[in-house]
Formats: sequence, structure tokens, C-alpha cells
Amino acid sequence: MTTTDREIREPKQDRSRATRQRLLQAAITCLARDGWDNATVANIAAEAGISRGAAQHHFPTREDLNFAALDYIFERRREAMSSLETDLQGPHRQRRAVSLLIEYYADDFFKAALQVWTAAAADKALRDRLVPLERRLGRGTHEMAVRLLNADDSDPRTRRLIQATLDLARGLGLADVLTDDSRRRQQIAAEWGAVLESSIKTR
Repeated sequence: MTTTDREIREPKQDRSRATRQRLLQAAITCLARDGWDNATVANIAAEAGISRGAAQHHFPTREDLNFAALDYIFERRREAMSSLETDLQGPHRQRRAVSLLIEYYADDFFKAALQVWTAAAADKALRDRLVPLERRLGRGTHEMAVRLLNADDSDPRTRRLIQATLDLARGLGLADVLTDDSRRRQQIAAEWGAVLESSIKTR
């Protein structure tokens, strides 16, 4: 490949990656705001400001696009949360980590995922495709919680408390779907963080 060929190819690849990322971000926005039924390739493409044909070049079906969006955004958020691990060093680490984990479930990503879960509950084909992704995302979230809490996940009681923390966070995220529940959520995060601080086994 000549230098000129490489110079032509690389900007084209960069544009393709940028288009793909715009579609994935737009998919999360559409799912969270408009629900599964309205998160079509055409509507997501319009949200991203690109043509439907260009969108279908990357993702032929709505399922391909929305599932890829959940996977992509999860990985970006996990990277962002992992980068905060060093900031949690010091006193009351568990309290601050619990607040981060609970707020993790109070944004558009959770609302978008909730729309997909709801649709999958009534559609076996969609559910069969979603379950493996959900299991992988669940394992990833648990691993992230272990790191942020500096927890000893080999201790059975600590592992159960981490699972309870994530269940609590999901429940509080659900309570925030229809109305702003941030004040109560922060109060509960503070109380549960204090419980974990004195209860879990750390590394």
C-alpha cells in the first residue's frame, strides 16, 4: 500500500468509526427517551444526523444497532468508572463507592436497557438474544463493584452484600424513571455505604 493509499484509507476509517459511535450514542438516547418501539434504525439515524442507508451499512437491523449500543456504552462507562478507582483511596471508600454505583443506575444507559428488557420479556426471540448479553453485562458490573469497593469477593457474605448493593441500585434506578428521586437516592446511598463500610471484608 502506498503512502497516498494509506492517507486516503485512514480518514475513511476514522469517519466510519465516528459514524458508528454517533449511531450508538443516538440509539441510547432514542431508547431512553422514546422506548423500544420507536427506537428504529430510521429514527436513530435521524437522531444521529445521518441517512438510514448509512446506518444500515453499519447495523442492518434495529436489534443489531440497539444491542451494540448497550454493549458499547457499557464498556465506555465501565472504563470511566474504573478510572475513578484511584480517587476512592482513603477514608470512607465504601461509602463513596456505593454512591457511584447507585448513580450508575440513574442515567440514560439504565433507562435504555430497561426499555430493551421490557420488550424482551414479551418477545422470546428478542429475549433469547438478550440473555447472553445481559449475563455478560451483569458479570462486568459485579467485577466493577468489587474493584470500587476494594472488596474480597471470595468471602461469601461480602459477595452477597455486593449483590444486594447492585440490586438496591437497580431498584433505585427504577424509582427514578418516572420522577426525580435523587434526594431519597442520595440518602439511601449514604446509609447503605455506612453499612458496607462496617460489614464487608476488604482486600
